[in-house]
Amino acid sequence: MAVIGAGSWGTTVAAILSAHAPTVLWGRNPEVVEDITDRHENRSYLPGISLPESLRATTDLGRSCAEATVVVMAVPSHGFRAVLCDAADAIDSGTPLVSLSKGVEAETQLRMTQVMLDVLPDHRADRVAVLTGPNLAREVAEGQPAASVIACRDPALAIELQELFMTRSFRVYTNPDVIGCEMAGALKNVIAIAAGISAGLGYGDNTQAGLITRGLAELTRLGVAVGGEPLTFAGLAGLGDLVATCVSEHSRNRSVGVELGRGRSLDEIVAEMNMVAEGVRTTAAVLDLAAGLHVEMPIAAMVGAVLYDRRQPADLVPELMLREAKAELHGLA
Repeated sequence: MAVIGAGSWGTTVAAILSAHAPTVLWGRNPEVVEDITDRHENRSYLPGISLPESLRATTDLGRSCAEATVVVMAVPSHGFRAVLCDAADAIDSGTPLVSLSKGVEAETQLRMTQVMLDVLPDHRADRVAVLTGPNLAREVAEGQPAASVIACRDPALAIELQELFMTRSFRVYTNPDVIGCEMAGALKNVIAIAAGISAGLGYGDNTQAGLITRGLAELTRLGVAVGGEPLTFAGLAGLGDLVATCVSEHSRNRSVGVELGRGRSLDEIVAEMNMVAEGVRTTAAVLDLAAGLHVEMPIAAMVGAVLYDRRQPADLVPELMLREAKAELHGLA
């Protein structure tokens, strides 16, 4: 098996898979690859976590994919297409492809599985899957109990992948709703930035609870509009991931929001980050997608105004609170 992308989550998943089958982890940075190979540690992204000695690391992308029975893409959304294009000639049309990336491509508003099939037009659509859920990499890498979802149209392949990813501390469920699971994973990052802004402004638990609940309504509305199943958003891929990303101090998207709420500039915040906060790029694509489908997303719009229009978060709160009064309608209003 091959995991493409040696960040914190890619490294964690590669370690999980290596317990079930020979696994190679591809990384762009030779120093990271050497660290994993020689020290069995990824000090750049998972310092202090011991990796299995059986896990191999390499900078040879083509060979990694050509020899793999499963290819797992752990590349952030903004670099996903370019890396997959580089690997395309080495990937057989029947090889299962699994996306770990929680984002929407900015230029096209495509989900990552759609990008896969766009880059690999001859690839079987039923051999494409998504792993998603409340999965903060360090906690999973430490062996803390966690749960996730493997979404795939082919139920037999879903079960095969479930067995590969499942461990004593990492419980995996199957779900046929690829669209819903993938949209939930991307959209929750936008809401997590809003949750961080709320915390940075000094607001308390009531505000957080209301924002997360209304954020769930927003991501459900858009997710259903593009073809997802409503119940998916009440599960691990939706509510579970949303809660973890909105409340955890380890959440990169929440951390960006906290600093924005404290008055720091986005450029300054991003310059200090070692890892990608997907929501920073995804928000624009989400708003474009919502506009095209006439889906109202006021919280996401507020995040976009802060990120791209340099609006002050405190100035936007009254606008959000004083919107037209309406009924809740089971959380979807």
